[in-house]
Amino acid sequence: MPVLLCVGLSHKQVPIAVREQLAVSAEDLPGRLARLRGLAGVREAMLLSTCNRLEVFAVADARTCADDLLRDLGPLAAEHALTRYEDEALLHLFRVTASLDSMVVGEAQIQGQVKEAHARALAAGACGAALSRALAAALSAAKRVRTETGIARGAVSISSVAVQMAHKVLGDLSGRAVLLIGAGEMAQLAARELHAGGASELLVANRSAAVAEALAQEVGGIAVGIAELPALLERADVVLCSTAAHQPIVTRELVGRAIKARRYRALFLIDLALPRNVEPAANQLENVYVYDLDDLEGVAAQNRELRQQEVQRAEAIVLEEITAYARAKQERAAVRVLAHLRAQAQALADAEVERTLSLLGPLSERQQNSVRSMATAIVNKLLHGPTARLRGEQGGPLSDAAAELFGLQDAPDVSGDDAERRSSPEEQPQDASRKPQADVLSLTGRK
Repeated sequence: MPVLLCVGLSHKQVPIAVREQLAVSAEDLPGRLARLRGLAGVREAMLLSTCNRLEVFAVADARTCADDLLRDLGPLAAEHALTRYEDEALLHLFRVTASLDSMVVGEAQIQGQVKEAHARALAAGACGAALSRALAAALSAAKRVRTETGIARGAVSISSVAVQMAHKVLGDLSGRAVLLIGAGEMAQLAARELHAGGASELLVANRSAAVAEALAQEVGGIAVGIAELPALLERADVVLCSTAAHQPIVTRELVGRAIKARRYRALFLIDLALPRNVEPAANQLENVYVYDLDDLEGVAAQNRELRQQEVQRAEAIVLEEITAYARAKQERAAVRVLAHLRAQAQALADAEVERTLSLLGPLSERQQNSVRSMATAIVNKLLHGPTARLRGEQGGPLSDAAAELFGLQDAPDVSGDDAERRSSPEEQPQDASRKPQADVLSLTGRK
């Protein structure tokens, strides 16, 4: 039977210095997905790469396929990665999607990231029905968590934590200049919170001038050119970076010149990007304070403690949803086994009927139909008991045993009304058990 696997790592296992080396860019994702799907025994795969995690969720023929997935992530990942199987992998998928495994528990961005990862896996032909059903159930559970608990109260994103950090180190932000480098989702969240928090001057720099202008207008800020970065570092007190650049754009040399021009007035750089936008060595300069994603973990941990009761409620919802998903999966498995068992039995009966008719010689259409009806009646009667038991169990051990006994493990998946219809003896001809015997006796002249 197919196995659900999860192989990967997150901020809980490795520091940002490792994560930024493993991050998969949007441009590289299709190729990586094709490579994963091409591994022997891997039926479906989805790759989730964010600032805080790199994880592969896959449906495979055997647990040993996890070793190949692990090797594909590379030696550095293999050194730190965790491998999860079946129930543990499913629980992890649900917890990740519900933001219970996030650095900032309750943040909403992860749901969008999971949806995007799924969409890209579908587009690459790497994701199929099994993973899609699990993801749909995980997203449904995440929606319940957000609507039925207070887990999203307080700082609910990395950007929120960054703004909290800015308040912590500078106190009142009025009279302070804040520079945003990048105008993506994280920068937008930070800009709105900074604006609400009273920052006097918000400068927005982005490689797209139109995007920078739109965000600046929304938060009452000023759009500036990224080429002005040296002068902007001299002007700003807090710098929040969140671009998709693959190399640092705020280097030690650049910051060194800026801090001298500032006459060593304190400069705070908060780096929300992966790979990092700020060269870590800049933190060694006098009165320069650099905070990256790992540094924000302490503030995030405090927020988790404040919402611990809500987290417990969220965990309970996740377990409820997993139980419901597992039950539905068992029911689908039972329907699949029943459908293929009936199809297999009917095919054998039909073959024997045709062989018998060919030996009996010329028969009327009514006589031929009688023989076929008798064969169908025998199939119905033989399968009535097993069908009732499998349906009563709704999947589980009996379903698995029946699949193995009749060699149905590798039968293609069947779901929906068609499978239910084919598994149901009530849908077969109701007169099959009544008329054929008399007609067959008449063929041989017996009464």
